[in-house]
Amino acid sequence: MNATELAEILGRDYSQQLLQSAIARVAYTGLDGDPRVIPIGFLWTDGTIKLYTAPKAPKVKALQANPRVAITIDTAGMPPRILLIRGAAALETVDGVPDGYIEASRIGIPAEMMADWEAGVRALYQQMVVITVTPDWAKLLDFETTIPQAVAELVGQQSAR
Repeated sequence: MNATELAEILGRDYSQQLLQSAIARVAYTGLDGDPRVIPIGFLWTDGTIKLYTAPKAPKVKALQANPRVAITIDTAGMPPRILLIRGAAALETVDGVPDGYIEASRIGIPAEMMADWEAGVRALYQQMVVITVTPDWAKLLDFETTIPQAVAELVGQQSAR
């Protein structure tokens, strides 16, 4: 996928809405070679997806060994809205708690709980790993203007009957 196609897909209204969600599902390959899918909070910023984790989390070593990831961000309602992203992860260990982690967490934490939560997090983590995923492929399925190719083929076959 070229950069223009990628930017067009990620710039669509539904994509932008999904990129403001609280949780994404990130797939990566574990050190044992088996796939993993984890729900994780994220922050969409500067054309990248930022994930934050503890330095000893299993995904850190796994992503150092194989940085390729697949990400799904979706809705539960009908029609479903699904943003699929693939890319490479770059990891950086930083001291303290990155502001981006706090910003990403605001989506899911009630405002009245935020100050206590932030104080607890800042006391807990001496370091965090910032995982920056740079998308190199994306697909939006909104079931209004875009649907999976296999479903489109079935619809076409049904129309031809």
